[in-house]
Amino acid sequence: MLAKLQAILPVRETPLGDAEQIPVDTKQTPVGLRIGLVVNPVAGIGGAVGLQGSDGVLVQEEARRRSGSPAGQDRLQGFLASLQGILGSTIQDIEWLAWGGEMGFQALAAMNVSARQLGKPQQPSTSADTKAAIKALCAESIDLLLFVGGDGTARDVLDSVSEDVCVLGLPAGVKMHSGVFAISPSAAAEVVAGLLQGRLVGRISREVRDFEGDLQASAGRVVTWRFGELWVPEAAGYLQQMKIGGREDEGLVVQEIVDHFLDHDELYEGKTLVLGPGSTCLAIKQALGLNGTLLGVDVRLPNGQSLANATGDQLLNLTQDTQVLVVLSFTRHQGFLLGRGNQQLGADLVAKLNWPRDLMVLGSRTKLGSLEHRPLLVDTGSPELDRQLCGLVSVLTGYEDYLLYRVSSTLTD
Repeated sequence: MLAKLQAILPVRETPLGDAEQIPVDTKQTPVGLRIGLVVNPVAGIGGAVGLQGSDGVLVQEEARRRSGSPAGQDRLQGFLASLQGILGSTIQDIEWLAWGGEMGFQALAAMNVSARQLGKPQQPSTSADTKAAIKALCAESIDLLLFVGGDGTARDVLDSVSEDVCVLGLPAGVKMHSGVFAISPSAAAEVVAGLLQGRLVGRISREVRDFEGDLQASAGRVVTWRFGELWVPEAAGYLQQMKIGGREDEGLVVQEIVDHFLDHDELYEGKTLVLGPGSTCLAIKQALGLNGTLLGVDVRLPNGQSLANATGDQLLNLTQDTQVLVVLSFTRHQGFLLGRGNQQLGADLVAKLNWPRDLMVLGSRTKLGSLEHRPLLVDTGSPELDRQLCGLVSVLTGYEDYLLYRVSSTLTD
């Protein structure tokens, strides 16, 4: 499994450089999601004209000779229309970043969707443009990479995407054997809307599959090959850790979270492990043999030594020379992730983290449900830092069971 989602407001403070941008009203609501978009402009061109794919210059030329037409733009328009219908005015809480021309920016502009253009493809574009676009988008700390294409495009994504970025494919190609595609554009819109609205959305590892070479059929059946896996957002619910009546057993959830932590020591070995307050974190502290506190922040050092009830200054000093993993839960009903009961994790320390990679958030589905779709909240005392922390985080809700959930700033919402 890998170790490793009509005017939109761009408010996160990153250098624009040569990026192009459709004018927006800067008084609108801050973003809740940052989505990177890449469109394969030739995806599906061979499908309706009897070709078995769209990969390669020769296939594309033959498809055009047969009057084939790509499917990506129509699929993207269907997705955006569905998303607008679900979200209404709250679609303004999404910031879009895209590659130029037919690789995304053009389609967004046609639907009056504001976006930042990070670069432009060659003419004609190739898979190298797709890979360059994905790398540039991931460098902008996107919450979700949305790509439009087929299995060939999924392979380009696999080769280029950052390991902790979730991806979602809009099906537009001829070959779509991979598990990273939504069922339809409208189904993809439901997933993205769920991320924004605080519904339970899982983070699932799905395979990228494709034909390889000429080995397309064997004994009368289609043969595909596995090339790897990608993290994909997927609609979730109260599906696991059940005992009776569809109700989640939170005691069982805590035990599963502890078991996951113990069985995946590669997550924290060699790192300074900072464990926040709360009963779930306490269960992990005890399982690790620490003399941990219920309401304090406790530390396990890389050499196995520990520090109980650490102060903010101690934490800052301890994390100067080692990589850190911060393990936190959040307050039930209120949803505070930072700034309530864990003020030891101050802005100076949090600013040094590779957020959210250096963070593990714990909590049951029932606890997330107590937020009634409101986001997790951060209040570090630094409004600028709080804005930078907004976006999606993965929440460990059981054994190898993750949900994606939105983080927002108490100072901007």
